[in-house]
Amino acid sequence: MREGIATCRTWVVKIGSSLLTNEGMGLDRDAIAGWAAQIVKMRGQGLRLVVVSSGAVAEGATRLGLNAMPREVRLQAAAAAVGQMGVIQAWESCFSGHGAHAAQILLSHEDLSDRTRYLNARSTLSSLLDLAAVPVVNENDSVATDELCLGDNDNLAALVSNLINADVMVILTDQDGLFSADPRKNAEATLVRTGNAGDADLERLAGTGSSLGRGGMITKLSAARLAARSGTHTIIANGREPDLLLKLQAGEELGTWLRADREPVTAKKQWLAGQLTFKGTLTLDQGAVSVLRRHGRSLLAVGVTATSGEYQRGEVVACLDESGREIARGMVNYNSGEVARLLGQDSGRIAELLGYAGEEEIIHRDNLVLTK
Repeated sequence: MREGIATCRTWVVKIGSSLLTNEGMGLDRDAIAGWAAQIVKMRGQGLRLVVVSSGAVAEGATRLGLNAMPREVRLQAAAAAVGQMGVIQAWESCFSGHGAHAAQILLSHEDLSDRTRYLNARSTLSSLLDLAAVPVVNENDSVATDELCLGDNDNLAALVSNLINADVMVILTDQDGLFSADPRKNAEATLVRTGNAGDADLERLAGTGSSLGRGGMITKLSAARLAARSGTHTIIANGREPDLLLKLQAGEELGTWLRADREPVTAKKQWLAGQLTFKGTLTLDQGAVSVLRRHGRSLLAVGVTATSGEYQRGEVVACLDESGREIARGMVNYNSGEVARLLGQDSGRIAELLGYAGEEEIIHRDNLVLTK
């Protein structure tokens, strides 16, 4: 029996393109019907489930008669716009056969980076779950760009897990889970049964992605770390296993179980951790890095040695150590020009340097989250 699974009441289930499509030739409706049947059974036992569904681009490419998966952003967007119709039709048809309803939710980077829209998305998802509908979530690929793309649906599933404070995120793939080596190349590779979501050593075990999806095992580990910020455990498992979701719910030890190995952070910090782009960066000296990591304090001007980018008060910036590695991110209390005048200065000089008495901190600890 997998420890803790019996208490998991809210699930996010991400299903990759390699499972949802017939080798890229449109949707595998029999597979979708099988997952829908399992989800309805689980919902009947009082569980709350959200589906993060890939497959829109692959389905659209088939409907448009394209010979291969499009690579240009404009063609991907067009294929997604057409294919998303097929994806939601397939899910709605399969759920309605069991007396249930699917609800389409398309999210973009802007929806999750803007605090108000983020909270609205959370409210909508929570309301749908209260109403016993099954939200089917996908990135809004028809309007996404390379610069403002959520990246892959593993990452999206983690952000959705943060949104609803899910207990467990299940990432269904065409592999049995995370292995000690690439099982396609090493016959002695063994399945990693359990681990901690924040274990950096697991990354060296990750391989590359498939031709259909945008993410490989490395993105699944990254998603597990992000989901763990809301206390969400992660299971990476083979979606081709019959009745997999029901078996996981029953506690069968299938796939790789990655425990959330940290205390859940506040909702605001979950949102900060999920930011994919920044308006600027702050470089911190070693003392400031130590204070943030070990003591959880606010960031003061005296510990900031450099700033880059153009940003306004309240926007999100990345905090870097002296080697350029991101160690935190947060919402600044001053714009980029003001921060440039405060670099390395004592907080007691803020009024003198800026002409008004502002906050003592460049970033208050309540608006800052560690990322490393």
